[in-house]
Amino acid sequence: MNRWIKEALRNPNARITGAVYLLYFLTAIFAELFVSRKLIVYGDATNIVAYLFYSILTLLFYLMFKPVSKGLSLFAAFVSLGGCAVGVLGLFSLAPTQISPLLFFGFYCLMIGYLIFRSTFLPRILGALMAFAGLGWLLFMSPPIARDLSLCIEVLGVVAEASLMLWLLVMGVNVRQWKEQTIAAEKLPSFVSAVRVRSRREPI
Repeated sequence: MNRWIKEALRNPNARITGAVYLLYFLTAIFAELFVSRKLIVYGDATNIVAYLFYSILTLLFYLMFKPVSKGLSLFAAFVSLGGCAVGVLGLFSLAPTQISPLLFFGFYCLMIGYLIFRSTFLPRILGALMAFAGLGWLLFMSPPIARDLSLCIEVLGVVAEASLMLWLLVMGVNVRQWKEQTIAAEKLPSFVSAVRVRSRREPI
């Protein structure tokens, strides 16, 4: 069992990530349909499931982009999980009204876009799309911009995330490049430590 877990952690699991992404998309769409038809209870329940899927997706993205930057990937995960928590609390009117989940998800998309752009195993165009989508969600929080550009921002967000989801489902990632980046990331701390040890041993 432990061996299976270790092997899973050393694999990008791209198609599993894409499948969870798709489940999130589907539940979020159903939630919007329920709310639009004033089926609030069903809408809230479906939204909770959608946030659950997005939380799982966040953890999978953390593992996927950990080789690119462990610190930034971890920080991005905390930001996304914070957005999910605020979103769920908002369904029960327990979240502060001045805090919007879009604040968290906008920054999260920006960071994911940057991590994709810095990676060697996914196309950079996907990173650019995600970064623009994140910027769009942050601009969406400004009432004048939201009023004038809401449709453009929403379309950009859907196109960016749907493109990433479909790429992961159909194409996956370049596993060889992902493993090479993982190995390079694992060797870097030991190399730095070795340099420090050597500098300490050298006479002044």
